[in-house]
Amino acid sequence: MRDAKTPCIGLIVGNRNFFPDVLVQEGRARVLAALEKLGVEVITLSTEDTKHGAVETREDAVKCARLFRAHAAEIEGIVITLPNFGDERAAADAVRLSDLNVPVLVHAFPDELGKLDLEHRRDAFCGKISLCNNLIQYGIRFTDTTHHVEAPESPEFTEDLRVFLSACRVVRGVKGIRLGAIGARPSAFNTVRYSEKILERYGITVETLDLSEVIARANKLDEGSSDVKRELERLRRTFPLGEIPDEALEKMARLSAVLREWIEAEEIDAFAFQCWTAIEEIYGIVPCAVMSLFSESMVPAACEVDVMGALAMYVLELASGKPAALMDWNNNFGDDPDKVILFHCSNFAPSFFATCRMSYQHIIAGTVGKENTFGTVVGRVAPGPATFLRLSTRDTEGRIAGVVAEGVFTDDAVETFGGYGVARITGLRRLLHRIVRQGFEHHIAVTKAHVGKAVREALGTYLAWEIAEG
Repeated sequence: MRDAKTPCIGLIVGNRNFFPDVLVQEGRARVLAALEKLGVEVITLSTEDTKHGAVETREDAVKCARLFRAHAAEIEGIVITLPNFGDERAAADAVRLSDLNVPVLVHAFPDELGKLDLEHRRDAFCGKISLCNNLIQYGIRFTDTTHHVEAPESPEFTEDLRVFLSACRVVRGVKGIRLGAIGARPSAFNTVRYSEKILERYGITVETLDLSEVIARANKLDEGSSDVKRELERLRRTFPLGEIPDEALEKMARLSAVLREWIEAEEIDAFAFQCWTAIEEIYGIVPCAVMSLFSESMVPAACEVDVMGALAMYVLELASGKPAALMDWNNNFGDDPDKVILFHCSNFAPSFFATCRMSYQHIIAGTVGKENTFGTVVGRVAPGPATFLRLSTRDTEGRIAGVVAEGVFTDDAVETFGGYGVARITGLRRLLHRIVRQGFEHHIAVTKAHVGKAVREALGTYLAWEIAEG
């Protein structure tokens, strides 16, 4: 499980000696202020290391690379800023020599119309094009700013930094992910098939656990154990319980304690669970509320052994810093082409809801009996922004593909059970057409924030996954 940390960025300030010193001096200070305003730790050359703390020569590039390598474990991304035209080779050399292989943001200062004389002109507009040309020649992937040139104090640059930091978290966080797969996928769900070997190629490991082992461990737990009591208190404190029997709650607490022990021992970042129907028939509960609490504590829990759904949830969590959920593209909303009802039974994190309560699983109660299906989390998703992500392994092609879109949850209410939300996505028909034509699954990972740009940048630009925009 990952730990939250202060973001750390390596800063390269470009310079060319033809331009006045004051431009690079004040430019460096302004970019440092913008980064520090966002709470970013900055690793950069000092004014004692090089002239003005900038990178202009090959010697400067070597010094910068050496500094970055010394902080390789901390640096999540590199920002190159051009207060003037800059030296295109030195800045690119500094990145290449550092061997960091992290996201790179290229920023350039704007000129002012009344200050294009020799004492004030920057020419960073032109210098940025030359720098980017060199980065491409070197095979270095990079992120561009929204506008070609931006003032460090502008809201556009602030937002670009936020998106870049989010992308850096995803790129860094995906490396070495350990996913859990608990139980076998439901036999009817060919849709959640995936390739462990393709994931392993990208450094993503899947750790499996048989559902029978989980149930056996849960049954062996002493009901008076501190672990069971702790999990029981979490459940009681989080959910209005209504008619939920004490026996069912205790079973949920045992299950939660077993899963927590396994997650900590195996360093699991996210997991997918065989949520029906074996656990209901053998153990006598649904695991939804337990999974809900794990997702709320930033360990995403996906339904129906959808491992790629769990991975998508984790990516969204990294990007947004908020919990994620896995939902079904479930129903049309009347005749509105841009609205859809998203639904699951459900195990959504509590923070997704306007209000929620614990109940029983209506869908399979008729098959296994209501008494064996207590533990779902029901309610309406609260209105607000949302980003949607689906990831799949393309097994015959040996790659990972995905689709990402942004939208909002509305305050529309419908008469239904389980957990649901009405989402509005501009161009929804186009998105659904892509999902159908490219064979994406009916599950979609969701987080309650707009982070689509950061996700596309991280997964598409830097990890080279095939990510389509919905």
